[in-house]
Amino acid sequence: MISRTHIRQFLAVVDTGSFTRAADRINVSQPTLSAGIAELERQLDTRLFIREKRRILLTEAANRLLPLARSIERDFRLAEARAMRAPAPRRPIRLGVLPSIPTARLEGAISAYAGEDPLELVEDSERGLARALANGGINLALTIIRSDRSATDATLLFEEPYRLALPQGHPLASETEIAPEALAGETMMVRRSCEVLQETSQFFTERGIRPPFSLRSANDDRVMAMVRAGLGITVAPESLGEPGIAMPLLAGFDYRRTIGLVYGQDWHQLYGADHPLIAALCRLKA
Repeated sequence: MISRTHIRQFLAVVDTGSFTRAADRINVSQPTLSAGIAELERQLDTRLFIREKRRILLTEAANRLLPLARSIERDFRLAEARAMRAPAPRRPIRLGVLPSIPTARLEGAISAYAGEDPLELVEDSERGLARALANGGINLALTIIRSDRSATDATLLFEEPYRLALPQGHPLASETEIAPEALAGETMMVRRSCEVLQETSQFFTERGIRPPFSLRSANDDRVMAMVRAGLGITVAPESLGEPGIAMPLLAGFDYRRTIGLVYGQDWHQLYGADHPLIAALCRLKA
């Protein structure tokens, strides 16, 4: 018989994308969680998850089960609240955030949020956020908006170019645009969270520039701090610029990105376009 424990375990794996993180979320050991999922799969006589090296994929059966599981969990929570004669607890709004969104700007937006719904932030790549929106793991995503995105399920916030990031004392810091050839011999740092990382590497390789690297990190705050400290230079979206860092254009590197909000399938039904969180996040336009 399928129990609520099975449902909670299944949803935890879907929402976190990891057996380890799912076990932490519901406060059980990973072997207990794995055994629970195996039992659920046995009862349903089907496989629910495909484990790859760095991610968990949902099978077709899991995608069919997902909306039913979410509905069952909502009904359980409502029944508990009514039995205790208490209002149903508010579930957190799960906001997916692209790691390369500047921390200071995100902090300002979250500080301005005055709604009653609690928030939970989920960091992931553009592709990971798209998957989470599709399977209901997050309600809203602060991410890159592609040109094929419908205007009804997204709100555009700002557009920006990618620039070079140099320490303010660098000999080229006063330039408005720098030719890539001028960077021969420079030490660079790799932003692993960069959405155009492959394009950046190809851009320099095609021009015969193969610099040494002093840091490879997915932590943009650290990379930009190390730019300011003089450890090396990098390519970054304009919004990551900070005091002490010069951000000239890189000649011939014409990539830009558009940042906005993408709504989950049930956002408008559950929260509406005038929810206070939308107003707070729209401060990122500034």
